[in-house]
Amino acid sequence: MRRYTLAAFPLVAFLGIAGAVANTLYRESAEGYSPSAIPSVLVGRRHPALDLAPLAGLNVPGLYDPPLDGHVTVVNIFASWCVPCRLEHPALVELAKDPRIKLVGINYKDAPGKALAFLHENGNPFAAVGTDENGRSSIDWGVYGVPETFVVDRAGRIVLRHVGPIDEKSLTMNIRPALEEIIAAE
Repeated sequence: MRRYTLAAFPLVAFLGIAGAVANTLYRESAEGYSPSAIPSVLVGRRHPALDLAPLAGLNVPGLYDPPLDGHVTVVNIFASWCVPCRLEHPALVELAKDPRIKLVGINYKDAPGKALAFLHENGNPFAAVGTDENGRSSIDWGVYGVPETFVVDRAGRIVLRHVGPIDEKSLTMNIRPALEEIIAAE
């Protein structure tokens, strides 16, 4: 019996640590703290330059500066290997149904074939997809992990940065209100 207890100890320790980390990452305190609300020096500034080739095999353009100008845009940085990206994908598909906004994607450090398969399998909500195979363009946006999402106004200024997967709560409490504010101001 003692042997089984000793063998179970690493599993119990791992589960305890994993639970503590998960609780820290996903809690929101009464003060309104949210791990997705990481400040960005880019909020209020023009978005970084974009010159990203299209994803080969996908019938949408790449990402270049002029297509963002003049549109209320949501920029989503994603990868096929990213589990949270797969979890947020249905929310992106839903968001893309709003004709007042343009949803575009930056495919981050991903093999083009795998990214293409991901979008064919799950649906392509993006009006444009640029490939960022080495991650340099995403670094300019301040991205340090995927998924990350930015709301950009018609003048090309970043209004909101959302870190982590988008879900119904983040759509309702953060992203849609930012979009509605931009649209109402114009």
